[in-house]
Amino acid sequence: MDKDSTYYFIGIKGSGMSSLALILHDEGYKVEGSDIEQYTFTQKGLEAAGIKILPFDPANLREGLTVIAGNAFTDEHPEIKKARAMGLKVIRYHELLGQMLDKYTSIGVAGTHGKTSTTGLLAHVLSGLDKTSYLIGDGTGKGIPDARFFVFEADEYRRHFIAYHPDYMIMTNVDFDHPDYYKDLADVESAFQQVADQVHKGIFAWGEDESLRKINTSVPVYYYGTKENDDFQATNISRTTTGSEFDVIHKGEKLGRFTINLFGEHNVLNSLAVIAVAYFEKVDLDLVQKELLTYQGVKRRFSKEAVADNILIDDYAHHPSEIKATLDAARQEFPDKKIVAVFQPHTYSRTAALMDGFAKSLSLADQVVLTEIFGSAREDTGAVSSQDLADKIGNNTKLIHQDDLSAISDLHDAVLVFMGAGDITKYENAYKALFK
Repeated sequence: MDKDSTYYFIGIKGSGMSSLALILHDEGYKVEGSDIEQYTFTQKGLEAAGIKILPFDPANLREGLTVIAGNAFTDEHPEIKKARAMGLKVIRYHELLGQMLDKYTSIGVAGTHGKTSTTGLLAHVLSGLDKTSYLIGDGTGKGIPDARFFVFEADEYRRHFIAYHPDYMIMTNVDFDHPDYYKDLADVESAFQQVADQVHKGIFAWGEDESLRKINTSVPVYYYGTKENDDFQATNISRTTTGSEFDVIHKGEKLGRFTINLFGEHNVLNSLAVIAVAYFEKVDLDLVQKELLTYQGVKRRFSKEAVADNILIDDYAHHPSEIKATLDAARQEFPDKKIVAVFQPHTYSRTAALMDGFAKSLSLADQVVLTEIFGSAREDTGAVSSQDLADKIGNNTKLIHQDDLSAISDLHDAVLVFMGAGDITKYENAYKALFK
């Protein structure tokens, strides 16, 4: 790292990129970057830190920059091409993050789903106990030069997490996803095995995941879950409209009873993984109990707002397993209300590959409403449509457009769960505008 250089982030509004930019800024480095001009929720933190955000333009490049290239962009991106032509140092996001881990006790969080929520929870708990730097995939990052812990989200897309060699790794689950890159579930499993072989001290994995049970590596693998064969077991679980409580058992010993103001079974499991890490780092579990109580969640993960007589929930869920978990959480908190899933399918390849799974998970809602499919920087067309998914779901599934929200505009005393990884928030904002 070079304090004399300016770190220029290409795609600085990306959820991981903005987090990393904030960490470098906190540690005293000069930071700026470029991205699309459209507003995204991640730029709020960048602007608050005074980090310059420029529109994409090769003319932005100048001598003295160290370029951090976002993983969403190929080497054909005009700014990346210009940087290489100028002879500037160009580092990929995951490569730079991998280089930063050696200074700390590093804890990565990997998994097809649940990475951001678990990373946020772990960062919150450890930050309350000791100096902790963290990178969360909701655009939140904090850098403390003399931190004890470094908590970070480890993304499996294109095997980017292979750049990381952490002390510990939490693995929340393994599912087939990213069909534009991975061939099948076995291909995903091979990536997780590869990163498992690079962990220095220990792995904490969800015990009910058959793929994670296959992990075979030189460091200990501790399984967490609700079954008797789990190393860390949650028992006597009580789920109410205010949150969840559970006991934690390890090797026959009760470590304590823990309370979280969070909903859904997945948040019990996420908390269990955090407790397991804290236990092995010899952190006072009474203090962990207190920190768990004050956690409020991360951005775009079950964020709630009242609009007229309805409740709006904003969530990043874009895979069938995530949709199931989000709707489960909504049922727990609002058992007597109509649950309406408003879902924006994310990428054509994922929608086509996981069509049956989407139909099954979305059917857990009382009513399903779909937007058009959101493409991506890598994929803007496809042979599948939202109408295809609507036909698969049946049950009077409806479609909406940003300028036609008639399918949801007359709902009353309902819970509208807006889910997606694209620009689903524009539909939420259009809906809110109806009531201003």
